[in-house]
Amino acid sequence: MTLNMTIVAACLLASGVGQDAGILTSRPDALMPETPVSDDAFLFAVFGDRTGGPAEGIQILAEAVSDTNLIDPDLVMTVGDLIQGYNTRPSWLLQMTEFRGVMDELNAPWFPVAGNHDIYWRGPGRTADEHESDYEDFFGPLWYAFDHKGCRFIVLYTDEGNPETGERSFSKPDCQQMSPEQKSWLADTLASAGQHRHVFVFCHHPRWRGGQYGDDWNEVHDMMAEAGNVTAVFAGHVHRLQYDGERDGIDYLSLATVGGGLPAEPVAAIGHLHHVTLVMVRDEGIAMASIPVGGVIDPRAMTADHQAAVQDLLAKAPHGPSVLDVQGTGIVNAELPLKLENPLGSPVEWSVRLESEDPRWVLRPDHLHVTLAPGETRSIPCHLHHPGPLDSDWEVPKWISTAVFQDEAGSWETSSLVQAVRVQPRNLAEGSEDGCLRLQGGNASGLVASERIPLHDGSLTIEAWVRPEDLSGRRGILAKTESSEYGLFGSDGRPSFHILLDGAYCEAYAERELDLAKWSHVAGVFDAEQNEIRLYVNGELAASAPATGKRRLNNHPLIVGGDVDGGGHAVSGLTGCIDEVRLSSSARYREHSFVPSLRHAPDAETVLLLHLDAASGPFLPDASGREAWGVLQHGAEIIKGSAAK
Repeated sequence: MTLNMTIVAACLLASGVGQDAGILTSRPDALMPETPVSDDAFLFAVFGDRTGGPAEGIQILAEAVSDTNLIDPDLVMTVGDLIQGYNTRPSWLLQMTEFRGVMDELNAPWFPVAGNHDIYWRGPGRTADEHESDYEDFFGPLWYAFDHKGCRFIVLYTDEGNPETGERSFSKPDCQQMSPEQKSWLADTLASAGQHRHVFVFCHHPRWRGGQYGDDWNEVHDMMAEAGNVTAVFAGHVHRLQYDGERDGIDYLSLATVGGGLPAEPVAAIGHLHHVTLVMVRDEGIAMASIPVGGVIDPRAMTADHQAAVQDLLAKAPHGPSVLDVQGTGIVNAELPLKLENPLGSPVEWSVRLESEDPRWVLRPDHLHVTLAPGETRSIPCHLHHPGPLDSDWEVPKWISTAVFQDEAGSWETSSLVQAVRVQPRNLAEGSEDGCLRLQGGNASGLVASERIPLHDGSLTIEAWVRPEDLSGRRGILAKTESSEYGLFGSDGRPSFHILLDGAYCEAYAERELDLAKWSHVAGVFDAEQNEIRLYVNGELAASAPATGKRRLNNHPLIVGGDVDGGGHAVSGLTGCIDEVRLSSSARYREHSFVPSLRHAPDAETVLLLHLDAASGPFLPDASGREAWGVLQHGAEIIKGSAAK
């Protein structure tokens, strides 16, 4: 809150404005939402252990500080193990300075708890109190309390050691005892907090679990339960977020880490994570939430420039700029460079792997983890191998990549980005037997990449033979539409042709539905010379409409047997068969009727011609002479004979 906003808020409170004023509206007959409770609510944060992790953990702590500053709690608590420790005084002082330097960037005041890493001395020159004096000189008292908004915060010290031998160990029950001095102080501190609405207790070891922690905590718990206003106890040490339930009205919670050590393969779902725990305090109780470090976003940094930069990064996902030649054998042995780019102003870590449902593909190296500096571009040689043959299991592999980066808005990990390996099949067999493409609805389809069917603005014809079995709802036949381009549809059985010109769709709908389980020829024509679109069914003009303007292009594929969505994926597929798909750069049909050809022959105006008599692996041969081959998708298949026209 800025100073001016604070002054305005103070003036409003002084005048009574905003205090239980109810809903202000000029609509008295409407349902009135319930107004919030006016109480002295506040928010505090709790950090888990910093120690036991790699040196880079200090950066995680710094990130948690940045996240917490965005949340802006009243105060921040820790639960011990602030530094790596287990050392002599010179090293201890260096680590203390590093930790304090990061934590002092907090906007809110922070309050430390001592842990074993902060106290235990290792090496020569060990003193009787180990690092206790150092801790109190640079962090504060080993146990203490303070008040805030009618609540008391109590910090306990759980590493006093065995009272007889002085041994300190968190694994021996006889070392897990609290001194009479500290217990006496705690009893007095609880007694003097009798009028406080909540008391919160913080310590390092979760002694309430017993076992290696002994049974000394039972006496401490009884004191807290007798006080009657202790709401929650927070601890650390175990590096796992775990709620141990409520006992006599007191919540017990142990926190995981903020830059501390985690298992080699941490599982956040069982509490292994770096997180900040937030506690909202109200008169009647508390609410708690743990937020993974890096999970807080600064909305003021989410600018249009920021979004454009990230979109640029995603558009430059790792890909192979070279084309992979695939012969009719299906055998591949090729060196293929993988291009990685970072257009951002901060480092990006790319993780890349090759993925295919065809397990015969081999990539060397099998995966990559590469960190790119701002503006850096790198090309990494990769070897791809496939033993063949080009059968029904052969699949075009995909690069799957993830980007991890941090900027002024937050910390980000993209979802998996997919880039298909660019392939060019050669010498595909077209097949001599009669066949057709069999579809099962949904996203089953054939797909022809946009780059393989370049079509200049102007007249065009899109046509196919179709034998539908189910056209209920929205169903595509041949479509490249998505607020652009052209498509044939059979939604609810009624054929239609659509093309987007000058920002608006021109549409032609047939009156009669297509016959199910029968072959029909459907053709859509845009005649730029006659400023008209026409829809033909079985060679008869079924509908026409005026049409002028420039076609809006897109990079989406042509979907054979369905529609295309904004991501270039097949949707709204028909159930049935399709045959003899042709795309032409002219208005082929201008008369009111004609006899549709059962098998088209290529000519100079043919952009795409799929006879659909055979498939070579996943590829659909193109008979146009332009190598505008297609790819089978999601269970679509070529069948023979039984559905012949």
